[in-house]
Amino acid sequence: MKRYIIRRLLIALITLWGITVIDFWLMSLAGNPIEIMSGGPKVNQAALQQRAETMGLNQPVYIQYFSWLKAILQGDFGYSYKTYQPVDQMIAKYIGPTLILMGTALAVSLAISIFFGIYSAIHQHSKSDYAIVTLAFVGQSVPGFFLALVLIYIFSVKLGWLPSGGMRELGTAGTGVQGKYLILPAAVLALGEAGNNIRYIRSSMLDILSRDYLRTARGKGIGRRLVIYKHAFRNALIPIITVIGMEIPSLFGGSIIVEQLFSWPGLGLMTMNAILARDYPVIMASCLLSAVVVLLANLVTDLLYALVDPTVQLQ
Repeated sequence: MKRYIIRRLLIALITLWGITVIDFWLMSLAGNPIEIMSGGPKVNQAALQQRAETMGLNQPVYIQYFSWLKAILQGDFGYSYKTYQPVDQMIAKYIGPTLILMGTALAVSLAISIFFGIYSAIHQHSKSDYAIVTLAFVGQSVPGFFLALVLIYIFSVKLGWLPSGGMRELGTAGTGVQGKYLILPAAVLALGEAGNNIRYIRSSMLDILSRDYLRTARGKGIGRRLVIYKHAFRNALIPIITVIGMEIPSLFGGSIIVEQLFSWPGLGLMTMNAILARDYPVIMASCLLSAVVVLLANLVTDLLYALVDPTVQLQ
């Protein structure tokens, strides 16, 4: 187990380095942030040139990359080109709302996926099974931004039940999240993920229910409920772990669009604003954080396999 973890961490570090190279190269193709500032007729070009030299943006791209990488290895994420704030402080400020949104969406998605996925498998070829599969297919097919606009139109514009953006009511005391502001963005993320996961868990559960040992258990007279929830469900934990491992990176990426649509003050909104402003330090910090989340999620998923299924050998 120890050798496996060390080997996976080494592979993850190499992968992470490759991701940063590709991200930095692609980002450089979008242009220099100084170009945005130099568009106006009243802009002092000499001042812009001085600023470019101060930020190192007048150097070749590969030198900029290695300078950034050296600073990262020293724990320095740099300063935002737009707000002049330390990037690590910006991440610390915005990561809280994102984690709240992702955690809520993950919990709701798993509850929906596990319940309806197993229920659909148990009642295969019934009307409820067909209804669940159809709704899951629709949830998987509808783009998140379209679903967000539909929910905003229905529950905010027409009915006026829920707010369409923000994290809490303006003028109220405190800095936390108010529940009614969390419902719509969390629902968009959760429903999109649940649509795919229901079909995945249903398929896995059907495969488990057809195994010989379950038919033997039924033949011995063990109750149907006991067969399903003690024997079948335990073996279904492996595909459920896979769902969680795939869902965390997906939620992290999907939150960028959702936070933008609902003006949710999280990492997604911060990243989108940084992309529009070509704020290199913030963009690279967001890409680095996303890559770390994906790699850690994959590693934890593999380790959980070994805990749930003793037959899995990690070498």
